Amino acid sequence: MAQTAPPPGTPSPPTGPGPEEDNPWATGGIMFAGVLLMVDGVLGAIKGIAGIASDDVYTRINNYVFKFDVTTWGWIHLVLGIVIAIVGWGILRGFGWARGVGVGLAALNMIANFMWLPYQPIWAVVSLAIDTFVIWALCTGRLKPVV
Repeated sequence: MAQTAPPPGTPSPPTGPGPEEDNPWATGGIMFAGVLLMVDGVLGAIKGIAGIASDDVYTRINNYVFKFDVTTWGWIHLVLGIVIAIVGWGILRGFGWARGVGVGLAALNMIANFMWLPYQPIWAVVSLAIDTFVIWALCTGRLKPVV
């Protein structure tokens, strides 16, 4: 049986990934986001331990609106880092709760690193970039167990 062409003016079917197909960038991005969260969590914990262990590890800031004692910043980064690393592990395991928690913690970590900017500018900017990618990846792809 021969196929007939659709009448003129009929829209063509959409091309690209359908609702059941995954965007390979987003799917790979979710796995990478999980790894990045684990790495960023460990780095945050190290940053926190350094701040707790010695008050003179980081730059002293005199007139800063969000000035905390370096030890306080150390505890903030240590706790946040441990929780972020656990959520990164949850994303790699494909746990449903990890996606929303990961987005929320990445956003919270962005705020903490923005406030931390005067103390360690390069490290804070790298963490901001990592958190931006993590939020994008977790918001665009479907979560599947990969480990």
